[in-house]
Amino acid sequence: MARPMGPVRLRRTNYVTLAIGAILCLFIIYFLSHNGSSSQPTNANRPPTRKPAVKSSLIGERPPVRRFNLNNVTITPDPIGNRENVLILTPMARFYQEYWDNLLKLQYPRELVTLGFILPKNKEGNAATTALQAQITKTQKGPAKERFRSVIIERQDFDPPLTSQDESERHKMENQKARRASMSRARNSLLFTTLGADTSWVLWLDSDIIETPPTLIQDLAAHDKPIIVPNCYQRYTEPETGKPAERPYDFNSWQESETARRMADKMGPDDIILEGYSEMATYRALMAYMEGKEGDKNHEEDLDGVGGTALLVKADVHRDGAMFPPFPFYHLIETEGFAKMAKRLGWQATGLPNYKVYHYNE
Repeated sequence: MARPMGPVRLRRTNYVTLAIGAILCLFIIYFLSHNGSSSQPTNANRPPTRKPAVKSSLIGERPPVRRFNLNNVTITPDPIGNRENVLILTPMARFYQEYWDNLLKLQYPRELVTLGFILPKNKEGNAATTALQAQITKTQKGPAKERFRSVIIERQDFDPPLTSQDESERHKMENQKARRASMSRARNSLLFTTLGADTSWVLWLDSDIIETPPTLIQDLAAHDKPIIVPNCYQRYTEPETGKPAERPYDFNSWQESETARRMADKMGPDDIILEGYSEMATYRALMAYMEGKEGDKNHEEDLDGVGGTALLVKADVHRDGAMFPPFPFYHLIETEGFAKMAKRLGWQATGLPNYKVYHYNE
């Protein structure tokens, strides 16, 4: 039988014990927190230092924002007086020293001239690039006033259709479509990667043009035409007499004929009309045969097709979209297709029958 409990007695609270317990708890908390912090580096309480971001070698420094008002880019008959920038573009398969020597004779301020070249990636292209770079280095390391504003060298990212650049091989009729389509691609690649926002004029100058008047740029610009082309001839020695003579070379500058129009109407969509071949008589009026003895060098003729041996173009024509079609465009291709495309955009081509430049004689 359970024994009844007596009355419950409550112990009186000992305040001294509570105080000691509280002090002990505080000591333990302090010890633990101090021990944890001492295991960290001395600068643990400092905000963490962020490592600098690794810059991509492809992007580099971010360029500043540049703004151009194309309304302020002048294109006038007085390009030197108005300090207008000229872009000279040359597709180059072979390097001719005479070309470079003639280029250096041009009397246009070099600080306003940018040079652009594109060369094929083959054995001949490699040799031409080496020779070209040697001349550029020599010029650009010379006196400051003789240096060009800038020089751009590009290599084609496609193979040329012809293994040989001999004149006889280049001008075979069966090679023209593929050769000139490739030339169009090279011209367009060069143009699209070099045309600047402050460019006023584009001078297309073939690498085998070895003689021009030193005032070529300002002479052509003075006509204030959107597209203007001189007559391209070739100097040679007359076999029978041994005397120096000259003959027409470029037959791609012409005025359209009804015969050529009818010919085009009967062609398939991928066919092109070629000029200068007896197998394809177009009866167009060729500027090559418009030259008159003692004729006025400033005499102008409207043209429907142009050659590209020496061709001055207002930069606005290219900015509007006129390029060199590498495909049949109204049955035309390359420079002749360019003239047709420009005309569709509202720009008229002009020729100077009595103003001559000269092609290398192979």
